Amino acid sequence: DASGTSTTLLSAYVEPLISVLLLKLMHSLSASYHNISLDHIKSLTDGLGVPFAQVEKAIISAASNRSGGALSVRIDHRANCLRFGDLCGGAQLESDTMRSQLTVLSKQLSKVCNVISPPDVTSITARRQAVYAEVRANVDREHEDMLARKELIEKRKEETERQLQEKAKAEEQKKAEAEAMARAEEEKRLVREQQLREKEKQEKIKKELEISEKKNYLKAMGRNVDAMTEDELCAVDVDALAKEHAAKAAKKKDDAERKIREVQKKLDYIVRAVRIEEVPLVKKQYEDKVKAEKERYEADVIEKARRAKLQWEEDCKAKADLSKFNVFPAMKEFEMAAMVGRKIAHEAACNEEDIQAEQIAEKAKMQRARKRKDDEIRAKREEEERLKKEEEARKAEEEKQRREEERRRKEQEQEELRKKKEAERSAMMRERERERAPEAPSSRDLDNATGPSKYVPPSRRGQSNSGGAGGSRWGDNSRNAWGNNSRGTSYGGGRYEGGDRSRYNDRGGGDRGGGDRG
Repeated sequence: DASGTSTTLLSAYVEPLISVLLLKLMHSLSASYHNISLDHIKSLTDGLGVPFAQVEKAIISAASNRSGGALSVRIDHRANCLRFGDLCGGAQLESDTMRSQLTVLSKQLSKVCNVISPPDVTSITARRQAVYAEVRANVDREHEDMLARKELIEKRKEETERQLQEKAKAEEQKKAEAEAMARAEEEKRLVREQQLREKEKQEKIKKELEISEKKNYLKAMGRNVDAMTEDELCAVDVDALAKEHAAKAAKKKDDAERKIREVQKKLDYIVRAVRIEEVPLVKKQYEDKVKAEKERYEADVIEKARRAKLQWEEDCKAKADLSKFNVFPAMKEFEMAAMVGRKIAHEAACNEEDIQAEQIAEKAKMQRARKRKDDEIRAKREEEERLKKEEEARKAEEEKQRREEERRRKEQEQEELRKKKEAERSAMMRERERERAPEAPSSRDLDNATGPSKYVPPSRRGQSNSGGAGGSRWGDNSRNAWGNNSRGTSYGGGRYEGGDRSRYNDRGGGDRGGGDRG
């Protein structure tokens, strides 16, 4: 009896232990396998003495459990196997158990190797001390080299950054100048094109309106506009068309009014004749209708009186019958008893309605107070939001105005800089022109330049001396015609010959001053 009782008490732990064993088995298999056949699972669970359906239920329960020990497994009956891993069929190679297996194996193998072949501790210690000594000897030098290299890298970096900044600044300045000039030219071009387009648009609209007006006049006059070309439409006089159209419209209106008057007169005659002819018929029809209505009314009155008399007789008979059985006094007593109960119920209902009305009024009062408070809060919030939006809009407008003023200021500075550069360029060009221009002769020098002039061909202008007839324009013996020395006995010669020949060598020879002057 005692053994039977203990067996009965312990039998309650069989199924939970089987479930735990199956769960441990599944975890162990999932750590080692990706796929495993159901036959192998059956062979592993034969010793538990449970059917395979219960094993499947335990596997499904373990897979559907979402706690910390959840198992990712699927039963594939088509392939007759179990698949461990995620829903895509891959194995959980990155799980904690799979990640630590190789580490544990490596540590255990290392322990086995150390037991089989113990390492030489003395040689390992000597090599380690030699490495440490070499590191201590070179650490200061390597530290200094690292600092020097770091300083050199910083200097190079700063120099490179400075060059890049200067280059970027120069490029940005050039780009800004080019963009400003391009923008100014583009704005001028756009303004010109806009003005030209507006002018062309106005002319086109005016022309289209004129052609449309002419077409309307021509269509109103009954002419075929589709057969006319644009040149023919342009050649048409609008005033003449308007006058002709007005005349035709007036004539058409007069004809229509005349026809309407004739139709009205004819219709008036017809209506009068019809009404005169139908007067006797209408009178006769009215008399027949009055007669029929009178007969019907008299018959209805007689029938109503007869039915009322019959009803009165039946009511009198019923009253006499009810009076024999004292029905009316009993009805009065019943009515009084019923009215007492109804009055009590009515008073109770009135009191309840009064209480409900007071509650409803109090609730409505609270709702109105709450609504009034909510409205005040909402109005205050809306006012704050409105003020905030106005403040943001004001700040945005101020920022926009500031940017616009900054843009105008920059454009004005660029325009002033451009004008200044143009003025400097113009001044430089005028200075160059002034340096290139020859010195003009005075009136006295022109008066003193007397004597006959004679034309000397360019081929002989270097051969004659100061006493010959006609000298070279740029000859070596010629002096400044307006300088300290006079021209002497030479005839002819250049107008601007003199000692300052290097100033005009680039202009070549010519007969500008030769030839007869008087």
